[in-house]
Formats: sequence, structure tokens, C-alpha cells
Amino acid sequence: MKIYTKRGDKGDTDLFGGLRVGKNSLRIEAIGSVDEVNSWVGMILSGDVNILLREDLIDIQKDLFVLGADLATPGIVAVRGASDVPRISEESVVRLEGIIDRLEMSLEPMTAFILPGGCEVAAMMHVARSVCRRAERICTALVKSENDLVEAGKNDLSLKYLNRLSDVLFVMSRFENHARGVEEVKWRG
Repeated sequence: MKIYTKRGDKGDTDLFGGLRVGKNSLRIEAIGSVDEVNSWVGMILSGDVNILLREDLIDIQKDLFVLGADLATPGIVAVRGASDVPRISEESVVRLEGIIDRLEMSLEPMTAFILPGGCEVAAMMHVARSVCRRAERICTALVKSENDLVEAGKNDLSLKYLNRLSDVLFVMSRFENHARGVEEVKWRG
């Protein structure tokens, strides 16, 4: 497979099902933001991440690939025959909630806002979390602008997944700092 096709040289790109859209569309912005979150998770995995988080992070990367494919397949395309494209599932959301519950058992309850930072891996998790929040905002705009997403009854889980993922990344950053004995800096306004 060639890495370049020249099909995007004029600022358009293909979605699953053959639909072409501008590279500046909300849909492509959403896909790109999800890809950016995935790259940050890869950066986290390249570091000295706690072994207890490694498998969860790899699963998250796999989910983010599914989410990218999900976003690249508008609901109307799925209805017209591209139904074999993987979609984010409720099971993926529940798995993220399980990670949060498991990690929070070893953490002190929060009593204040926590400033992003701490050890290097935790700081990268905070960056990934903030990029994830941006992806969620863009996906929200996409869902509100394209009714076919909600009508297909599939892609609305993207919002739920990204919302939980940003929470997971926050809790993982707290877990990393706690495991390394790095004190969280609390913000008190």
C-alpha cells in the first residue's frame, strides 16, 4: 500500500463509504483530535509508566483507533451498507469506569482542584486529558451539526467515551504521582 495517494492535495479527503469532505470539516477535526489523543497515549507508553497502567493504556489506544474509524463513518453511510466498521461500544465506556474505580481505591479523596503536573508521565497524562477534552468538544459540535450521527444511534457513544477517557487520564495521573510519592499541588483560589 502506498503512503501517498495525492487525493488530498486539494484539501479534501475520503471517509468510509466514499464520501469526500474538506480537511477543515468538523468531522476531520474530530478524527484528528482523537488521533492526537492516541499519539499522546503512545508518548505516555514510551515513558516510565506504571506497569499496572500499561495494559489499560494499550486497550485505550485500540479503542481510539475504533473511535477514529467510527467518526470516519457517518451514520448515514453505516445505514447504507458500511455496517461492518467497528464502533465504540457501551462496553468500552464501562471498562473505563472500571479503571477509574480500581485506581481511585488507592487514592486519597480529592478536597481541592489539582494543578496539572507532578512526575513526567503524570504531566503527559494531563496533556492527553486536555487534548481529550478538546476532542470531546469538537465531537459535541459534530453531533449537534450532523443529525445522521444520532439517528444512526451509534456515534453518540463517542461523547460518552471521550468524557470517561478524560476522567481516566486524570485519575491515572493522580495514581502515577501517588505511586512515585510525588505530592499533588492543590489549587485554592
